[in-house]
Amino acid sequence: MRQAVGTGEAFVSVAGVKVHYQYAGSGYPLLLLHGLVGSARNWQQNIGFLAQDASVYAVDLFNMGESERVPGLDAGLEATADRIVAFMDELGLDEADIGAHSHGGAVAMMLAARHPCRVRSLILFAPANPFCDLGKQLIRFYQTRFGVWLARQIPHLPRRLKATALSRMYGDPARVADGALEGYIAGLHVPGTIDHVLQIIRRWSADMSLLRSMLSKLSGKPTLLIWGDRDRAVGLSSGRQLERMLPQSSLVVIHGAGHIAFEEMPEICNQTMREWLLDRLPVASSAA
Repeated sequence: MRQAVGTGEAFVSVAGVKVHYQYAGSGYPLLLLHGLVGSARNWQQNIGFLAQDASVYAVDLFNMGESERVPGLDAGLEATADRIVAFMDELGLDEADIGAHSHGGAVAMMLAARHPCRVRSLILFAPANPFCDLGKQLIRFYQTRFGVWLARQIPHLPRRLKATALSRMYGDPARVADGALEGYIAGLHVPGTIDHVLQIIRRWSADMSLLRSMLSKLSGKPTLLIWGDRDRAVGLSSGRQLERMLPQSSLVVIHGAGHIAFEEMPEICNQTMREWLLDRLPVASSAA
């Protein structure tokens, strides 16, 4: 059995802003994008395995994780996608496979729509998408004055409550790994993080409408959709509709998993991702 590859970390300046990322391996580039309140740490059970066959970069998106906070930064999908391209430019990556989760999945789809020549394929774990109604009430709540106030209290809530919230994202709370919570809460205490998340929430409906109008541009992009059948955040039914909208997509359902399948069942998800990426290797070889 091949051994997982060790992971390093670094910062790169993108338009004068320090962006933190983890990296490992060699081969065709694979960028990993976290979800709404996540970080590069969320992929700690995946990077080493995937790095056996690829150059893996797990990014702390602007204003998240260990990356620098920039007040008033445009939090829209288009601007965020363009910043990922700028990140790729700084690392000298002309093209990459993109693996992404939840809101990061919406960013990845926008990235592929706006910059198709920079994305070879997409691996999307329960990406936020225009066909999901599950979270609309929660989004509307956090757009209210009380919701904004409550959001600003989240960093100060007891760790036990945060752990409970994370466990609800799993199909089986017993599968939450030691250290997983830190990947979601460590950055919340950095000033500017909650402001950025609230900006994303404020424009959620507009961004989802814009994303829907851009989906036709993904018709020729190889896309792997991975969903847990116990996902309470982004419903599997929306994944099936997304699969119908994307002719070059395929949907893999992980039975028993919740919203964060790659953390909850990393062995299954790692192997699924690896097989998908290896199927694309002839394309990379011919391009080289």
